Parts: sequence; structure tokens; C-alpha cells
Amino acid sequence: MSISILGSGAFGTALAVSLAENGQVTLWSRNNEQAQTMLLERENKSHLPGVRLPSEIDVTADIEKAALSDVVLLAVPMQKMREALVEQASALDGKTLVACCKGIELATGVGPISIIKQVTPNSCAALLTGPSFADDIARGLPTALTLACADKNLGKNLQTDLTTSNLRLYRTNDLIGAELGGALKNVIAIACGASIGAGLGDSARAALMTRGFAEMLRFALMRGARSETLMGLSGLGDLVLTCSSELSRNYRFGLCLGQDRPFDQSTTVEGVATATAVAEIARTEALEMPISQTVAELSIGKYSVNDAIGALLSRPLKEE
Repeated sequence: MSISILGSGAFGTALAVSLAENGQVTLWSRNNEQAQTMLLERENKSHLPGVRLPSEIDVTADIEKAALSDVVLLAVPMQKMREALVEQASALDGKTLVACCKGIELATGVGPISIIKQVTPNSCAALLTGPSFADDIARGLPTALTLACADKNLGKNLQTDLTTSNLRLYRTNDLIGAELGGALKNVIAIACGASIGAGLGDSARAALMTRGFAEMLRFALMRGARSETLMGLSGLGDLVLTCSSELSRNYRFGLCLGQDRPFDQSTTVEGVATATAVAEIARTEALEMPISQTVAELSIGKYSVNDAIGALLSRPLKEE
């Protein structure tokens, strides 16, 4: 099975490095100059410095060349995914497309699988998600992920072909649960980062992670997910990683909020748009999501960190 990866950011490049162990991989970059530089230097200095690109990786800006592969991994930011698919729909429709992004589209409230089905209806859609940092994958450190695919046979084939010596995949057919676990944990990571940044301590972070996970379950079950999926890598596993490391962009964004420091605006923080989308859906569905709704307000500057803390601590007492 031939594999291409659309998106030459840190995660797309890291996947290419790991998958090159199994054979030839095509890594597509939107920028031709960047693609040529990566080919020449055998390194992605902009997004993954210090990691050499194996000779099995072919970097190209030619979408027709990338689309020749049987399987195409979509390693593009969630809020840019629809635009990318629309631009390349003629080349990609009918392919097996594996989304590698986490989030909920702000404009529509849907996840990556729905976008794939809407834009390229003849494609087979799957999702790769779970607790993973690009640097860990690229450096050969052991990582376990969830592969979500509705088609059992295709899922088994993808699981085999995308597994490497350091990348272990577990399979599920719960697409909704896998999507939402990866999306919602980013929101809770912002809250945890803000609490640590504000000096509230590890106990407060543990409380936010626990109550945040309850919100994740509540929201996911309302959307038709299975609870056991949220208990796995794509939910609880990803939550633990993202809420406890400064390698997480969402956690770092929260830290900056808590410390009242500016954050690099060029860095993608998927949890901000997801929090806004989730808060709106929660209001429409009369669903109790206090942490997510507070993060949405905090992220756009409507709340200060002190306001957010006060709002959460003043909620009515209740059973767990």
C-alpha cells in the first residue's frame, strides 16, 4: 500500500519519518520552495529541526504526484482542512483519506470525518488520533494511537500498513468517539495550562482534568459516541498527555493566559475554535459544559483568569 502525507508541518513530517521504515513515503508541501529545500537539506528545519529525513521520503509540491498513492494522510490543521480538501478535491476524491487533525470545525460544528464525506463523497474516510507529540514520533520513541475506521477490513489493512516499530495502532469503528476525544481534550488542556500559569497548583489541574473528562464524556455520549472509546487512547490517554506537558500547544496557550503573557499568534491552537464550537452546541442542546464554556470566554478575552476561577468555584454544590 503506497502512502502520501498532505501537510509538511511537524506532525506530518514526523509521520513520514516513522512510516519511511516501511517503504517509500510521499510528503506533500503546499510551498514548492519549502519542498525543494527539504529535499536538498533532508531536514524540515522550520517545523522539525534536528531530525533527518530518510531517503525513502520524497518531498513534493505536486498534488497529482501525491495523489497517486493508495492512502493519503491529511496532516493539516482542523480549521484549514475543508479549504485544503476543496482545493484538491478532484485529485483526492475516491482515495482512502486518513484525517490526522483534532478539533471541531467552528463554522459547522462537525469533525474531520464529516468534512471528508462532504467534500470528497467517493473517498473512504478514517481517522488517526491519540496521545502523540511529533518530536517523540520522529525520534523513534514508542507511541500508541487510535485508528478509527467504519470499514472493518479497510481498518485492519490500515492498521497493518501504518504500524511501525515505534508506532502502535489500536483499531475502533467508533468514529464519533475518536473524533471528539481528540477534539475536546484540547479545550481541557487550555484550562489546565491557565490554572498552572495562574499558580493554582497541581491539585487544581487534577480537578480540572477529572471534571473536564466528565464533560468530554457528556458531550460525546450526546453525539452518539461510546464511553469506552473516550476511556481509551483517543480520549483519556490524549487528555493526560496534553494537560501535563509544555510540548502541547494548547497547554502552552493556557499557560500564557494564566501568566498574562502574549502567545505566538502563528502557532495553531485547535482548542480555541473547538471551545467556541462546543460552547455554542452546549447552549443549543442545554448541555452542562462549564469548563468548556469558561475556556471559550477566556480564550477571546471576555473573562480574565480570576473571573474564570471565580465562576467555576461559585457553581452550585452537587454530587459527583
